[in-house]
Amino acid sequence: MNEPLAEEIPVILASASRIRSRILANAGIEHTCITSTVDEDDIKQSFKKDGAKVESVAIALAEAKAWDVAEHNPDALVIGADQILECDGRWFDKPPDQKAAAETLLALRGRAHRLISAAAVFRGEECIWRYCETPVLEMRNFSDKFLEHYLNSAGPDILQSVGAYRLEGSGVQLFSRIDGDYFTILGLALMPLLEFLRSTDVLAE
Repeated sequence: MNEPLAEEIPVILASASRIRSRILANAGIEHTCITSTVDEDDIKQSFKKDGAKVESVAIALAEAKAWDVAEHNPDALVIGADQILECDGRWFDKPPDQKAAAETLLALRGRAHRLISAAAVFRGEECIWRYCETPVLEMRNFSDKFLEHYLNSAGPDILQSVGAYRLEGSGVQLFSRIDGDYFTILGLALMPLLEFLRSTDVLAE
């Protein structure tokens, strides 16, 4: 049964991410999905050129996505989210194809990386909540044979992940250690978001 909304406020996820939408749906949050049209690469490069910290960039991207959708849906509560993977100072983007996915995984193999995960909520032109959390994940020193098997079995869905892994599936086998919230790693800091929605009476206590 879905958790009742204390107010009849439409909730929009400013993303095409199936996993983020599923997280909200499984938590009983009825919502629609509208993909933002912001140029993520442009924002990222602009901040990077100015020497901004990666956390600031992730938050800015989450806010930009939410604001872009909220601008056209002023009566809705709009959730934006973003993740940036950082390993030894290198920022990773979503791999465009299987070859790039293999290169990403080889670069991360046997090393720890940070998954900076940010979320923001807009209502109209106002950002009423923002959050950033940084799980740390360490990939084991898997064999080339395992990598080949993983890429063949995991399929194209891994291209939707900045690290070319899906923790909720066989991607968990890539890791030797995970330090962080499960939902946050998947793409949305669910528990803090739910707490915020309850604190503002959007969700019933």
